[in-house]
Amino acid sequence: MAAAPVLRGRRYERDRLDQALRHVRGGESVVLVLRGEAGAGKSTLLRYVEGQATRCRIARLTGVESELELPFAALHQLCAPMLASADALPAPQRHALNVTFGHALGAAPDKLVLGLAVLSLLSEAAAEQPLVCLVDDAQWLDVATGQVLGFVARRLLGESVLLLFAVREPHPDTALTGLPSLAVDGLDDSDARALVTAANPGRLDTRVLDRIVSETRGNSLALLELSRSGRAELLGGFALPATGADALRDRYERRVRALPEPTRRLLLLAAADPTGDATLLWRAAQGLGLGPHVAAPAEEAQLVEIGRSVRFRHPLMRSAAYAAGDDEERRAVHRALADALDSESDRQRRVWHLAAAADGPDDRLAAELADAARGAESRGGVAAGAALLRRSAELTIDPGLQIERTLAAAQAGLDAGDFASALALLARAAALPVDDLQGARIELIRGLTDRAARSGREAPAALLRAARRLQPLDRRLARHTFLDAWGAALVAGRLAHPGSDLAAVSAAAREAPPAPGPATAADHLLDGLAALITGGTTAARPTLGEAVTEFLDGEVPADLWLHCGVLVANAALSLWDYDRWEAANARHVELARAGGALAPLANALNVRRVIALWRGDMEYARELGMEESTVKEATGTRRASYGDLFLLAYQGHAEQALPLITEAAAEATARGEGLGLYFTDRATALLHLGLGHYTEAAAAAGRAATGDLGPFTAQALPDLVEAAVRGGATATAETALVRLGACTADSDQEWAGGLRARSRALLSDGEQADRFYAEAVDRLGRTRLRFELARTRLVYGEWLRRQRRRTDARRQLKQAFEEFAGMGADGFAERARHELLATGEKVRKRTADTVDELTPQEEHIARLAKDGRTNAEIGAELYLSARTVEWHLRKVFAKLGITSRRELRDALADKGSSR
Repeated sequence: MAAAPVLRGRRYERDRLDQALRHVRGGESVVLVLRGEAGAGKSTLLRYVEGQATRCRIARLTGVESELELPFAALHQLCAPMLASADALPAPQRHALNVTFGHALGAAPDKLVLGLAVLSLLSEAAAEQPLVCLVDDAQWLDVATGQVLGFVARRLLGESVLLLFAVREPHPDTALTGLPSLAVDGLDDSDARALVTAANPGRLDTRVLDRIVSETRGNSLALLELSRSGRAELLGGFALPATGADALRDRYERRVRALPEPTRRLLLLAAADPTGDATLLWRAAQGLGLGPHVAAPAEEAQLVEIGRSVRFRHPLMRSAAYAAGDDEERRAVHRALADALDSESDRQRRVWHLAAAADGPDDRLAAELADAARGAESRGGVAAGAALLRRSAELTIDPGLQIERTLAAAQAGLDAGDFASALALLARAAALPVDDLQGARIELIRGLTDRAARSGREAPAALLRAARRLQPLDRRLARHTFLDAWGAALVAGRLAHPGSDLAAVSAAAREAPPAPGPATAADHLLDGLAALITGGTTAARPTLGEAVTEFLDGEVPADLWLHCGVLVANAALSLWDYDRWEAANARHVELARAGGALAPLANALNVRRVIALWRGDMEYARELGMEESTVKEATGTRRASYGDLFLLAYQGHAEQALPLITEAAAEATARGEGLGLYFTDRATALLHLGLGHYTEAAAAAGRAATGDLGPFTAQALPDLVEAAVRGGATATAETALVRLGACTADSDQEWAGGLRARSRALLSDGEQADRFYAEAVDRLGRTRLRFELARTRLVYGEWLRRQRRRTDARRQLKQAFEEFAGMGADGFAERARHELLATGEKVRKRTADTVDELTPQEEHIARLAKDGRTNAEIGAELYLSARTVEWHLRKVFAKLGITSRRELRDALADKGSSR
């Protein structure tokens, strides 16, 4: 156990860290991110925790700048000492760890399974004694490790684990965003003066002391380095040299250059190896003729520690040691490291070092890198492949191969979410002598990257240009690109650039020549979606129906499903076919989960929540929301969930819904996503309809029904009819009804017929209105659209009451109230309750549950436990450790006043939570 360093000041920081250790020793988990500039004292605080963590197991991890592109290298540092505990993990988790760390062959593991495996591994390691994980220089963790540790950090609760990160600011990290943090600022003036004075025995000029403290802003490392290297000058009152992070690295570099040449080369070798493996260092050093004795000057100067591992005094020292070497010296140390690595077990890392040692293009080495990129999927997936392909392209001599590898690297960068790298590679490829097809592919990848990374308003135009360029070159790829452009135009909506909106893209797609060979499911999907916009629902129905059938019943490749799954679901929605809408989405979710395709999974889960809400299953929608949040955390997605918007709108929580809707609308506008504005308008309309604010509802529904976003615009029309009728805007309601009739004409779906009948009833009188209302109730009663049926009973009951048919009104309103109340749609339930009161019925107002109400996650865990699931099975489903599940169940038992799982069924039934 390291001794805790003597700290000057830092009382608040020490109290926070001591408190964290007390919580961990008490059986809880704590996560904390220390944030501060270089030299602020973050590493010292980590060493303080290590010294204070008596009776705890310590695990250390240090991010390395040169290792940023080597996926899971940092994670291996953390997990390797604990892998003996992996035998206790479920087989899928154990296999995920073995594949990731190169101990077994197999496809890249699902990121969620890997995250759960690491969570379970830490939990097992903490079973015997509390575990303290210290992660220094987290800004230099490779992306894959950062995502996994961010996932783990958000799920630690009852495992006796302290996960402490130190991050240099400023740093645009996303994996750790939102975690509890502690700002590590400079020392206050008195502590800073005391530190400088202690380091400079003798009489220090007061003016110099004040200047040092002021210009360093209390940065402890800057204070110490200035004192160490310029003591005579500072004691004499001369001008203070420049300070700051860059100046510190320059100062470190001068100290490195002052070392004996063999020692400097050893430091360069250590800096070039991202693993900090001392055995590898000495093996490579032998190849350079360097023995252990050459390390002495650097260790005496406290620049580096070499024991079982290599640790530089400060991250800037590693950078300085690497910068102090010239190009030839750097190539030499990378060559020595490559020679010291095993060509089989460390093939990727060896090839990486050989590439760093190359002094110019090398087709043989470029081919090795490309081959290593293909094998990288078993360890790090596309992120590793992107890094290897990028270097392969740089070393390729053959112009044709160089272009192909550059485009492959750009595509891999896009798939890995490294959009800046993808765009840079595309710019590089565009400068090469590309042929027409390669130029079109550049435009295609650029359009897809812009759509993912920048703005929705620009992507449709870029993809439309790419599709047109591809037409004479590769008609099959051109048609797939038209599908991409159609999807992009749908997302951009009314914010698309002129000439690239949904109508323009659809017209261009209809004019596109067919691809060679028989028409495929994707061809029918494109033709149907284009016809939907250019010719209307009736014209598009046969082709859309054929496309949906082919995707659901035919042998469509999984990658095509993942690519088109959202559009297939939209096609079914355009047909008002709820069952096939749900089936298409379920297939999309299933394939995305199985393939670990997290970006498609996030979109598919968002749609699935809306489907659940339409049938009134609020509980399932909340459960899906937890999984959606998990997936978004793993991918770094920050976009608002439309399921959240609709859920809050249905429940009538204006104080929660309106701020979220406003924030989501601003985000959608900034990204150029008109579809996002549609969803915020639609949610606003539903919220105000439930609350009886018809003027506001009509305004929002009117915006949602403006333009033509295919199935989405049509879905807003019944809301507009109801809001406009209730608000007295009959002409607006009649126009909306005409448009709804066109969207549902010739449809044999009960959903379409029921909403059309309800809308007609709202604009009718007397016996005709009664007949239309009854038809709507009958049609929707034959569907699973529980929410729409309850809405229909509500407006029917309101009409019956105004016709003074109180008995009939009570029957419809009571059923509507019970349905709304049962599904948790409190806003609409309250509207139904008020109508019931007006009929003379006595109805109790729904009240909030007691303060010991289970949280959604607690209730979900309790229900799974009630069904007989073990803690490990529940944890695997919810991406929690088994010990966290146990921790939640203890809280559930206390809230429900029970002592065992056997009592859960009755307790949950009493709370009305069974589905």
